[in-house]
Amino acid sequence: MSFLVEENPARHRFEILVDDALAGSTEYVPRGEVLVFTHTEVDERFQNMGVGSALIKGTLDQIRERGGRIATQCRFMAAFIERHPEYADLVVPEP
Repeated sequence: MSFLVEENPARHRFEILVDDALAGSTEYVPRGEVLVFTHTEVDERFQNMGVGSALIKGTLDQIRERGGRIATQCRFMAAFIERHPEYADLVVPEP
């Protein structure tokens, strides 16, 4: 099973493809230089397979690479960051 995380800026979200099938996304609202993440969803066919975690990790890695910052209203993303404090430096208070 192969994962690919890509940003879809036209839809304001990052998407994860599993073996070329859209399996989930995490949505954001741009607020200046900060992306405010509001919701993460994984298609039920791909739940309990690590797809959600792979989506969030891939998203945060891409944001880090470009020097971005995030705020999160999404409980799933917030829980992921709590379990992976190496990403906490990307989080700013909500603008």
